[in-house]
Amino acid sequence: MMNERTKQQICIKAYDNLGALERILRVIRHRGAHIENLTMQIEDQHIFALVLTCTTERSVSALCNQINKLVDVISVEI
Repeated sequence: MMNERTKQQICIKAYDNLGALERILRVIRHRGAHIENLTMQIEDQHIFALVLTCTTERSVSALCNQINKLVDVISVEI
């Protein structure tokens, strides 16, 4: 039996430190999610906001919990 892929939009706010975006994307890849759309805006000099649409067979809340554990991440919302 194959798991059904769910599509979710995730909003992430993080400090704009060197490598922060890379670490976030690495967690998404390791958790088996596929990014369909990604937009990024700089909110001020030190904070960026990501809005991404991804599909995954795994739990989206578990993915968000893993992203939220990163030191540069301020908030994660589904």
